[in-house]
Amino acid sequence: MEAVKKMTIDEQVAYLMQGTEYGDENLKQAMASELHERLLEAQKAGRPLRVYCGFDPRTSDLHLGHTVPMRKLRQFQELGHEVIFLVGNYTSLIGDPSDKDKLRPQLTPEEVEHNARTYAEQAFKVLDPELTQVRFNAEWLSKLTFEELIRLASNFTLQQFITRENFRLRWERGDAVYLHETFYALMQGYDAYALRADVQVGGTDQLFNIVTAARKLMTFLGEKPNIGIILGILPGTDGEVKMSKSLGNHIPLLSSPEDMYGKVMSVPDHAMGTYFRLVTRWTPPEIEELEAGMAAGRLHPRDVKMKLAREIVSIYHSPEAAEHAEQEFIRVFRQGDIPDEMPEYSLQNGDTVLDVLMNSKLVSSRSEGRRMIDQGAVRLDGETLTGATDPFPHRGVLQVGKRRFLRVV
Repeated sequence: MEAVKKMTIDEQVAYLMQGTEYGDENLKQAMASELHERLLEAQKAGRPLRVYCGFDPRTSDLHLGHTVPMRKLRQFQELGHEVIFLVGNYTSLIGDPSDKDKLRPQLTPEEVEHNARTYAEQAFKVLDPELTQVRFNAEWLSKLTFEELIRLASNFTLQQFITRENFRLRWERGDAVYLHETFYALMQGYDAYALRADVQVGGTDQLFNIVTAARKLMTFLGEKPNIGIILGILPGTDGEVKMSKSLGNHIPLLSSPEDMYGKVMSVPDHAMGTYFRLVTRWTPPEIEELEAGMAAGRLHPRDVKMKLAREIVSIYHSPEAAEHAEQEFIRVFRQGDIPDEMPEYSLQNGDTVLDVLMNSKLVSSRSEGRRMIDQGAVRLDGETLTGATDPFPHRGVLQVGKRRFLRVV
């Protein structure tokens, strides 16, 4: 933390731009240049930058991929800037279409409230709660008049929306594209104006909403446009596809230290650099040193990955929990042992193999359970189980993949 506080403006820009992706090098350089200028202005004026990210609480069960923008907000906090965690309790009623090629279901206010509460609790594993403002965008969006909405909409053309990939795919398939879905970008742009934000953080799926919509609306409404910090998407444990609970390639924030450590260790070597930049507390020089060490053969990728796993478990649990998880990993997976401690499940009459996997939460969905069985990754006392709907054979130690164990009693 002390090293971060002593960074020069150039070093701060490099730190804050770490992990960003714009799909256009000129745009990236423009944002970096604006950030440099805004940091200098703030330093001369003796004021912090006002930085925010909006979170639509569509789920209360977060995984590591959800924390990427939170990590960036934390970096701004470390540098002394003002951070706002914006809960999209009004935008959630629509559902962000930015990364979807189908209509998103609308949430009820009750669902939004429940998810927002648990979302914020988990977010504070990354953010400093003492330095974080929590705001709700219903505060201003619910007060917009129809006349004001028309004025905001006059800044955009239908072509700008229809040519966006997610809408275009639906249009070409003949699927409906609903008018209310185009409002989302306007609402998000108005959030930036209402907060008078210097910087807005978001993923690559938010590029249009942040760099086009928000900046255009802020300028239209007489404010200096915010700077977009657009972050890459974290791949799942397969190292290829966006981390997703539905795909079973996610690392839940509420998983045990041992499970979290093991899942990080399963990430392919080629994806480690993305994890370094998006979900750790490491600075650009620290990451460069690790990558240079691996490239030169001074550092073994396995040892670097263990360092990565320790870092991630330390953030969401503690350094002590990370050390214990590492020792368990070494003992179980390098020495082939079965762990001494594991969760237990009481076998019920009529339980199938898939029932036990689901009821014990060894898998997150029935489809993941079937996939693991089909891959031969489910074993009972060392014997592979092959039938998802077969009656569960007998009590014993159930193992799924390399990391998940369950004592069936």
